[in-house]
Amino acid sequence: MRRLLPALSTLLVLSAFVTATPAYAQQSINLYVGGFVPRGEDSRVDGDVLLNDIGFFLFDIDDFKGATVGADWLIALNSRVEAGLGLGVYSQTIDSRYADLVNEDRSEIEQRLKLRLVPFTANFRVLPFGRQAAVQPYFGAGVSVTSWRYTETGDFVDFDGFIFPDRFVGSGTSVGPLILGGVRFRLGAIDVGGEIRHQSGEGEIGPEEFAGATKVDLGGFSYLATFNIRF
Repeated sequence: MRRLLPALSTLLVLSAFVTATPAYAQQSINLYVGGFVPRGEDSRVDGDVLLNDIGFFLFDIDDFKGATVGADWLIALNSRVEAGLGLGVYSQTIDSRYADLVNEDRSEIEQRLKLRLVPFTANFRVLPFGRQAAVQPYFGAGVSVTSWRYTETGDFVDFDGFIFPDRFVGSGTSVGPLILGGVRFRLGAIDVGGEIRHQSGEGEIGPEEFAGATKVDLGGFSYLATFNIRF
């Protein structure tokens, strides 16, 4: 909660600033679609549930690559700086099974693992060539307040070797930094382009529910196609 309050304060200040900006300032809605790539095994936070699960289940971190979509409301502070508020969503479900255990009939003991992220972001962007240029490279940074949910559903094995069906759920809100960069191409009232984002964050989960894991790493890169509609 102590980590959440500063981020919420930042979002509220930016929201108030955007709302108070004069009506003549140019605004736009930036729609994006692309893919989210979570951090790999070598860079995930200690205690991460996916790293822990790899010790029991057969799957790969790369299996959690998945689609992401969202939108940002952008407003020009001057000819080279924008402020924005955004909302996105990513959800991916994968199949797994125990690496070394099977049922009595030799069939696999299977699970489904699901990770969902809903980031609410606030950021500032700098456009070195200005908003009116035909080609508009930009870079920026901000904060992401991410609502997350991780679930494991299926059959599991306890310490006595008993197989039982169950569902384990972890959820919460995480705060982390956001950095981004991209380029837009001006086509009338619409800009099209591409963007890369990197978000960081981690959620706390109960070790008694997830075989000793204490966290879920929410960091990763998003590779996006963007459609910026000015009004």
